[in-house]
Amino acid sequence: MGRRVYHVSSNSQRNQQPDSNRVLTQLLVFLYCKCLWRGLKFVIRKLTGRCELQRICYNNKPGARRTLKIESSLKCSKHELLQSAINVHPDSVEKTIDDIMSLKKINPDTNPQLGISLQACLLQIVGYRNLVVEVEKLRREPYACENPAHEEMLMKLWKELRPDSPLSGRISKQWCEIGFQGNDPKTDFRGMGLLGLHNLLYFAEHDKATALQVLHDSLQPKHRLFFFKPCSRSHLQHALLPSCTSCTHTFLFFCSCFFFIPITVMRRNVSKEEASKMSRADWDKKKFDKAIGYSFAIVGINITDLAYSLLVSGALKTHLYNVAPEIPSLVHFQQTFCYLMQEFHRFWIEEDPRDIMEFNRVRTKFHKRVLKQLKNPDMALCPHFTASDLHLVNL
Repeated sequence: MGRRVYHVSSNSQRNQQPDSNRVLTQLLVFLYCKCLWRGLKFVIRKLTGRCELQRICYNNKPGARRTLKIESSLKCSKHELLQSAINVHPDSVEKTIDDIMSLKKINPDTNPQLGISLQACLLQIVGYRNLVVEVEKLRREPYACENPAHEEMLMKLWKELRPDSPLSGRISKQWCEIGFQGNDPKTDFRGMGLLGLHNLLYFAEHDKATALQVLHDSLQPKHRLFFFKPCSRSHLQHALLPSCTSCTHTFLFFCSCFFFIPITVMRRNVSKEEASKMSRADWDKKKFDKAIGYSFAIVGINITDLAYSLLVSGALKTHLYNVAPEIPSLVHFQQTFCYLMQEFHRFWIEEDPRDIMEFNRVRTKFHKRVLKQLKNPDMALCPHFTASDLHLVNL
């Protein structure tokens, strides 16, 4: 009986040890933040003659690196004025900066650049918060067929993506041509509301050539070129050209015997060995198999959800603080969507999924890659096309 009690006590002590270590770590972090760090800041200010806000502005270039540090400093400040500065209205930013300068006893005449730098940072901070509210409002607004403005946007999207194909009716199977799931696109906007429609229309209007190219690619089969080495006539004739009666086939056949050139396009899941054993009927069936692409509009709404999650989580601050000189706007968010849409299309091709059932896997992997990029405070995600005059920059 005594041994049992001893073993239970020993196990209990081992289980309690990680908890005690965690509590000790939290206590040390608390002491560092509340006592040591504030004491260190006091000493640094006495030695340099500058407060923390001054040191951040003078030691960091404009952009996310500076603004993120200013935002963190204001949040962690013990002064209520500094804590509430990140929640002020954009029209009150200038007065708030004057109050901060007065609180910190900084002479604006001897530090003129400090006020300008703080104002730019604070405009970015409050602008980001307002952008989150604006985007959330669009996301929560459902598509309504009774709203003429909603219907006009949807019709405009069709005209931009299918300029040479008149729509037969509001309810039509033609909507599937641009990647909607059914006869009425309104059902596909339930998840992202009007935000998805806004983003798709912005993409189609502001970079029509790229949007049309992505739409065209999404409707095509995923093919892979096979390059065959010179080999016997009988092997190539059986594998590639089941019927060489035409002059064209004869020409291609003899070219294949003497040059390393691509002769045909095969489905990506057909190997050379399989092709060599195919009958004419099997070859035609593989050759004209259904496309393995994706639905353009549905993927656009899904990428809208990805951009929304990046915005709400704060991960997009790095990008927006680097590309928006002052207040981030809805246009900046839509430009980010354009970038993500095009980059996802490239990523999808690089991943070469077997079918659309791998979409979630590819999307998750793409999401992680974007998050990794955004962890660098000097990087900005920018469209590589006319939707924005920005470029991928390293500040």
